[in-house]
Amino acid sequence: MTINIMINDIEVTVPQGTTIMQAAEQIGVRIPRLCYLKDLSLAGACRICVVKVEGYSNFVASCATEALDGMVVQTNSPEIREARRDLVELILDNHPKDCQICERDGRCELQNLAYAMGVRERLFAGKRKQHPIDDSSLSVIRNAEKCILCQRCIRVCAEVQGVHNLAQMYRGVDTVVGPAHLNAMSESVCIYCGQCANVCPTAAFIEMNATDAVWKALADPTKHVVAQIAPSIRAAIGEGFDLPAGTPETGRTVTALRRLGFDAVFDTNFGADLTIMEEAHEFIKRLTANENLPLLTSCSSGWVVFLERFYPEMIPFASSCRSPMTMLSVLLKTYYAKQKGLNPDDIYVVAIMPCTAKKFEIQRPEHRSPNGLPYTDSVLTTRELVWMIKAYGIDFSCLEPGDFDSPLGFSSGAGDIFGATGGVLEAALRTASESLTGQPLEQIEFTQVRNAKDVKEATVMIAGQAINVAVANGLTNAKRILDRVKAGDKHYHLIELMACPGGCIGGGGQPYPQHGRYVLDEDILQLRANALYHIDQTKAVRKSHENPWIKRLYDEFLGSPGSDCAHTLLHTKYSPRHPRGIR
Repeated sequence: MTINIMINDIEVTVPQGTTIMQAAEQIGVRIPRLCYLKDLSLAGACRICVVKVEGYSNFVASCATEALDGMVVQTNSPEIREARRDLVELILDNHPKDCQICERDGRCELQNLAYAMGVRERLFAGKRKQHPIDDSSLSVIRNAEKCILCQRCIRVCAEVQGVHNLAQMYRGVDTVVGPAHLNAMSESVCIYCGQCANVCPTAAFIEMNATDAVWKALADPTKHVVAQIAPSIRAAIGEGFDLPAGTPETGRTVTALRRLGFDAVFDTNFGADLTIMEEAHEFIKRLTANENLPLLTSCSSGWVVFLERFYPEMIPFASSCRSPMTMLSVLLKTYYAKQKGLNPDDIYVVAIMPCTAKKFEIQRPEHRSPNGLPYTDSVLTTRELVWMIKAYGIDFSCLEPGDFDSPLGFSSGAGDIFGATGGVLEAALRTASESLTGQPLEQIEFTQVRNAKDVKEATVMIAGQAINVAVANGLTNAKRILDRVKAGDKHYHLIELMACPGGCIGGGGQPYPQHGRYVLDEDILQLRANALYHIDQTKAVRKSHENPWIKRLYDEFLGSPGSDCAHTLLHTKYSPRHPRGIR
């Protein structure tokens, strides 16, 4: 059923149940907003989106008000613009005056809104809120003084991630958002995914900065500094330089890293191919023995913490493989060091990741070498790398594409699709299928596990056996799958679970979208995923087990998948996790 309403003297027909804000967008009217985000529940907290409805005595919040048949709406009268400007001024006058040195300067939604509203001075004065900065987490920093109480972080943490780590506490000027009892982030149930930083319109949540440590390493002549690039970086980094979303930028990213001074640049996709070799062997072993199924597969360190915190009884079902990032870092300080005649302690490994949880992962005790040093020394998010490239004066769009270094820079297309939801599962199926049948695949692409909006299930026939698989998009959906498995309602053989919506392409360290777009907009995520699938399709080698450098690695160093050497270097273990600390 449809209804007709008038907005700014323009008639518009919309389905019943449409909000005023949504109806306005259908005729090209974008009503300003701060607390509203598509796919999150309605908060109506900021009131920036107020409009005048004929017959109503007060302005109404357009994000939370349903359009009714015959309604007459005005979105831009002088009174409305003045009300919005006053609201923004009130927010600004209780906000730190440090825009020029703020991490979100130029990409701050409040700053951009103030400009659009015509706010040119601070007119109100009053008691300022004061809160200490919480930098206890290894992944994210919470600065409550920059919080505008939009509740976006609360909603994404609860509704999308299912963690419920954040809440709004107290009243009036004392109102603050934080973990339970205002405990430190390090003492909360945070899983370090960084989605709070993704959706925060200001800089109340940001990633823990690692750029200073990387600059220092690059300037140290005694260090051999190497970088590795996760698959989803190449699909998103261009957005940080105002290039269209979904533009593949592998080559120029490699060149930019060389310009920054890295001694060598490698591909985390090589680690992804290696992960598939080990994980396919692990899956076939479990399938043959019919034990510890379903195998839970993921390269997401946020998911691992979620598992340890909320589903410790499911730990035996998780793959024991390290993440591709850590696998590659281990090889850089063992195999690569031996090949180059380098002291592993002199190799400084920087991982470029879409994920703030990777900053936590590298500090886990099980990801340290026998001498106690981390295999991965620093993690930079995509946003941090974008800033470093700009700070160095590199014109990214003018760079010529470069190539990864050998021997750990060659990867199959299966490694590229790791960055999108369903990609890890598809890559594993490509190799497991051929390992079980001994025959090449007639159809290499398992499209039935792609583009999961919530939970996607499929049955794949391999060697005459029906293999039940599932993919969860985000952790709320992961809970749905795990609860079904625990209850015995579903019987799967293989499940992919990722912490972030869309997979790593929607990680907590990816570029902030421009032009008012939603940071986890399905269109943006799909464009990034398409970029990875395009890279896969254009590669000559599309299956991990056909990567010639992977074969050489096993011949020269590891032996075979699942060997003692491979298990020592490439596998790990997980334990139930108490909120306090990293152990």
